[in-house]
Amino acid sequence: MKGYYKKQEETAKAIDPEGWLHTGDLGLIDPEKGYLKFTGRLKDMLRVGGENVSAMEVESFLLTHPKVKQAQVIGVPDARLTEVGMAFVELKEGMSSTEEEILNHCKGKIANFKIPRYVAFLQEFPMTGSGKIQKFKLKEKAMEEMKRKSGK
Repeated sequence: MKGYYKKQEETAKAIDPEGWLHTGDLGLIDPEKGYLKFTGRLKDMLRVGGENVSAMEVESFLLTHPKVKQAQVIGVPDARLTEVGMAFVELKEGMSSTEEEILNHCKGKIANFKIPRYVAFLQEFPMTGSGKIQKFKLKEKAMEEMKRKSGK
């Protein structure tokens, strides 16, 4: 790739002087087979009290709950920790759950700072035309909910 069409500033941010394209994707290379395993995106990192938390890691853990069909985690503001996780959860058909049940599933199994502080349940996620979840819309929904709860 030579650059973004008519976007010199974005090109300069993404392509370093040696010609490497920095996509923001995170991954690991298998030392034996040489395969690249996608592990997440830099933009999907939460900063909880100074600790980096991979949204994808927390989402993957939430999927181990037998009632969870799909989960997405975003960061929301927190007065003490700067940012904390909020999980949006779609349950499997016919299942019901509570925020407490989902959070209890995490306790003692993942680091405390990785456990989402809030859980919201959705019937379906906002999607793009190509089938990707629109996390920015989840963030908007979370911010509206936080404002409503705080009365501001």
